[in-house]
Parts: sequence; structure tokens; C-alpha cells
Amino acid sequence: MKDRQIYCLNNIAKVGTDCFRKGYTLTDSIEDAAGVLVRSADMKETAFPAGLRAIARAGAGVNNIPLDRCAENGIVVFNTPGANANSVKELVLCGMLLASRDVAGGIRWVQDNAGDENIAKTTEKAKKAFAGNELKGKTLGVIGLGAIGVLVANAAVSLGMKVYGFDPYLSVKSAWNLSPLVIHAEKIEEIYAVSDFVTIHVPATPTTKGMVGAEALAQMKEGAVLLNFARDTLVDESALAQALESGKVRKYVTDFPTPASARMKNALVIPHLGASTEEAEDNCAVMAVEELQDYLDNGNIHNSVNYPEINLGVCEAEARVGILHRNIPNMLSQITAFFGSQGLNIENMANKSRGNYAYTLLDISHPMPHDTVERLKEIDGVIRVRRIVENKG
Repeated sequence: MKDRQIYCLNNIAKVGTDCFRKGYTLTDSIEDAAGVLVRSADMKETAFPAGLRAIARAGAGVNNIPLDRCAENGIVVFNTPGANANSVKELVLCGMLLASRDVAGGIRWVQDNAGDENIAKTTEKAKKAFAGNELKGKTLGVIGLGAIGVLVANAAVSLGMKVYGFDPYLSVKSAWNLSPLVIHAEKIEEIYAVSDFVTIHVPATPTTKGMVGAEALAQMKEGAVLLNFARDTLVDESALAQALESGKVRKYVTDFPTPASARMKNALVIPHLGASTEEAEDNCAVMAVEELQDYLDNGNIHNSVNYPEINLGVCEAEARVGILHRNIPNMLSQITAFFGSQGLNIENMANKSRGNYAYTLLDISHPMPHDTVERLKEIDGVIRVRRIVENKG
């Protein structure tokens, strides 16, 4: 195995970095790095060295990474979906409880009255101001049934809530894991119309930016609670501030402080704690390292956000070649024709595309000429070629 250097842009849990095999070393500079591990650090302006092959985000959101620029440079970007799902789920449940019962206000009252010698007696009169409602019997609408949304929906069912779920892109895995008691909403408007609580669990993309705006808020039940543990950009904060002021939305619970949300009336703003548990950080670190190492060692892609998923297992062939290329006609035939012209037999091959980009991974039964990589790069549309021999890249 080749020695490879890994650059950590943030502090990554040691339980994860300890998973690297012998031959991998952590470096203090990105210049010689084959891979990068990152959490929340902004990489949008980062200059990428020629030898950088992959970036693994220890978390789900990747809005801090320039995905298109990475794809154009043949840099595969990974994330760790589901690794922090339980941590976020628990905080969402906490958010619903905080919105239902004024626990935070009650705690502040006790702190403010700590000098009262008769506080136990005074409490019995004061606590009425902090009384709330139970979650049991209330309706929760879950928008987005990925790893987190499914866990939230199932947990809410267990709490005795009536749960509606909306996700036009529901995966087979999520469908299998979802409680049969969760009611399928065919339109997002159904969620707004029936829900006492609305929680959002969709990725931040150009199409989801501001999805909860004035129109969506107007469709919600009077006095509904909105929970946002996905991304701040999903909510039009100006429209939400008006809805909170009028009482149309009773509470807004979010894990993303912004200058606007921090000043909002009836907003419970948490300092981005969703994935900040020891367990979640460990899970994300381990998963990110495993994805990064499998790609560098074997060429396999799992949980990439800019290239397709491909897995040919551990490399045991005489040679393995990974080709990152554009998703355009005639690419595969040109690639296979090249190997045929060299008298090289293809033992195994996988080819998949994702949007404008594609990936071809091939196992070859004989040693390849030393100039194979350079000659493959001459094919129009090829972005990057990696040669992997006996698990070396």
C-alpha cells in the first residue's frame, strides 16, 4: 500500500482517525494531502492541490464545500448521512417539548428567585405561568423522510402523536424503516393544513432555499410550531418573523442562530447542537474515514455527493483503474476500446453517472503499460484517471 497523507481541516474524533491503516499519516498541510477530512470549515475559497483526490465531510450537510469545482477537478466529495441522525432526532424531540412546555422559562424563574427563602411555596403560585401541553394526541408533520426524518417520525408515533410524512423522493431504505402508522401526505400542503408541529428535514439546495415562506406559513394551522434542524436557509426569516409576531406561528425552534432568528419573538434558538454529541462526532468520523480510505485504496465510491456510487469490493485484480469523466455519449466505448487496443482484458467493470459526471471502475487481468494513465487522459471528456494496483492508487 502507498503511504498517503490526510489533512484534517477541523478537529476529527480520534476514534475515526485511528481507523486509518498503517501507511496513512495526518499532515498539517493540504499541499501534499491525498484526502481531506472536514466538518464545518468553509472550503469554498480553498485552493486544491493537484494531488488531492477526495474530501470527506464528517456530517451530512456539504454547503461548505464547492461541489462543482471539486467535480471539475476530479475530487470526490463524501458525506456521512445517518451517522448523526439519532443525535439530531433527540434534539428535535427536545425542541418539541421546549415549545410545548415552558421549561426554559421556568428554569429562568427559579434562577431569578434563588434568593427567596420561601421559593418552594412561591413556586406553587408561579408555575402556572409556565404550564403547557402534552405532545400525546398532537399532530406532527415531517417534511423530508431521510435518515433523520424517519427517526423523528417513528419516535413521535411512540410518543402517541399522529404523524404525517411528506417526501416525493422517499428511498426504499427509508420506506422499510418508516413506521406503518405514519400517514403519507401526497402534497406538502397537507402537512401545513393538519399539523400542530411542522419539522423540516431536507437538504439545503437552490430549490429548497426559502421553501417555508409567506405562502407556506399562511397555510399552517393557527398557532402551529415550526421546527428547523436542517438548515437556516430553508426558512424565509422575514416572513417567519411576521408570522410569529401575529401569532400565526406560535413558536419557532431552530438549531441555527442568525442575526434575525436570535432577535425573533417566540423563537427558541439553539446554538447548532444537533450533531454535537460525543457519539455523533465519533460515528461521523469513523464513517468519513472508512469512505475516504475505501476510495483511495480500492477506488470504491460510497455516499458521494458529486459522483455516482460504485463498489467493486477490495481490489484483488492485477490492476484496477478508476476514471472520472463527463457524462457524455461514447465515453464508455472509447474507454473499453483503449484497453482492447492494448491487448488488456477487462475482468470486471462498473460504470455509473450522476448528473453531468460519471465514473468507470475497471479490473484488468494483466499488468498495464506505465503510460496507461496519461494515454487515457487524452480521451476527450476524461477528468481524472487513477491507477490502482494491488490496492495501490
